[in-house]
Amino acid sequence: MTHLMPPRVPRRVDLPPRQALHAGTTQVLVIGGGPAGIGAALGASNAGAEVILVERYGFLGGNATAALVMPLMSFHNEVKQAVAGDTARLLPPDHGEGEPVVGGVLWVLLNQLVRTGAAIEPSLETGYTVPFDPELFKLAVYDLLEVHEVRTLLHAFASDVLSMPDRARAVLETKSGPLVIDADVIVDCTGDGDIAAAAGAGYEIGRPEDGWTQPMSLMFRMVRFAHEDFTAYTRAHPDQWRGVHGLWDLVRAATDAGELDLPREDVLFFATPNAGEVAVNSTRITEVLGTSVWDLTRAEFTAHRQMAQIARFLREHVPGFSDSYIVQSGVQVGVRETRRIMGEYKLTGEDVLTARTFDDAIARGAYPVDIHNPSGRGTVLKRVPRGKSYDIPLRCLFPRDLDRILVAGRCISGDHVAHSSYRVMPISMATGQAAGVCAALAATQGRQPRDIPASVVQRELRAQGASLN
Repeated sequence: MTHLMPPRVPRRVDLPPRQALHAGTTQVLVIGGGPAGIGAALGASNAGAEVILVERYGFLGGNATAALVMPLMSFHNEVKQAVAGDTARLLPPDHGEGEPVVGGVLWVLLNQLVRTGAAIEPSLETGYTVPFDPELFKLAVYDLLEVHEVRTLLHAFASDVLSMPDRARAVLETKSGPLVIDADVIVDCTGDGDIAAAAGAGYEIGRPEDGWTQPMSLMFRMVRFAHEDFTAYTRAHPDQWRGVHGLWDLVRAATDAGELDLPREDVLFFATPNAGEVAVNSTRITEVLGTSVWDLTRAEFTAHRQMAQIARFLREHVPGFSDSYIVQSGVQVGVRETRRIMGEYKLTGEDVLTARTFDDAIARGAYPVDIHNPSGRGTVLKRVPRGKSYDIPLRCLFPRDLDRILVAGRCISGDHVAHSSYRVMPISMATGQAAGVCAALAATQGRQPRDIPASVVQRELRAQGASLN
């Protein structure tokens, strides 16, 4: 390995004090421009607040664009079993007819994506997933934020938060030097709970027995994919393809021959809106933590080497890929799980799998428990009861003993099992919208977020088209 390793004996050094440029004041500051942050910004704006959205990269979309996590996974509950007529349609396994359990700003985004040709509308034909083009996704989000008068700052990494008597102050690292923005309420949509943790919130990481998180994956897009040839192969070998994954025998043979060295047993493909293109989600980097710069560095090295192996394997052994090549990989490796902020309620795997409802529900989910093995091969998949959905309480968005900060997205309060369901982007967008609404109501009324009654948040969410029980 040629990357920098962590020091064996950590040694702290003092840094000199510094000054920062005061960049502005707002009612609601959303940190993180991924699906949760987009949901929070639009939700807060629609609720009447002034909003600033800060994003570390030079574009928006978060994992949807930076890590190429595509498509948007199904946000429908399965109400009737259906059978796919084509074994190579790249549909999720055991898909069925379903009803959406996420509404609100998700559909505002989807309508924009479909209208501009950036995505395919969810339907039985797509397995209720939403294939999208990541570059057009960025443009669609820019347009939505402009229409909703959300001020945006890109290329700004939030490194700290300071408590003030009547506001919170975020510290941002930029090419213009350090900046600060003051806000009545901050919504932490960093995915990692960076801001809540910096403010002193408690958190959990990983599964309880050893602290390991779900593995990371670097997604990539391949073009010159001959779908007809691939379909002919899967029809001739129906045991080798199911839904969006398979090729077990080919993977095993390549592994035995030393051509593949991956801690997973199959290949996972997703369709995109573009002909001759496929998204590949088959790298797996285990026993790494997304809050460690050392582990992230190691993960990038490992993931890119795995990607090269996979592309070579597909070209040499899988019909339909002989002329294919990688056209794009994620800007960074995709991180499934890091901090789960300790909130006033912790959503559990039992809550998810029993489709539990709550009086203070602010979002719903029906995506299965989906745990990629943190230590090697295998994936645990457990489904929510057919036709049902589970609620996410408002209390999951309130970090314990913290004022003026809400969390949204995959860092909300829950256990390792529940997290594996609510981490997906449509549900993250729903919790983001709820956090944005609550933050806006608190800011415009001069109150703390936890002092806003859940019924008031729910009323505004319903007015914005959110789907609640």
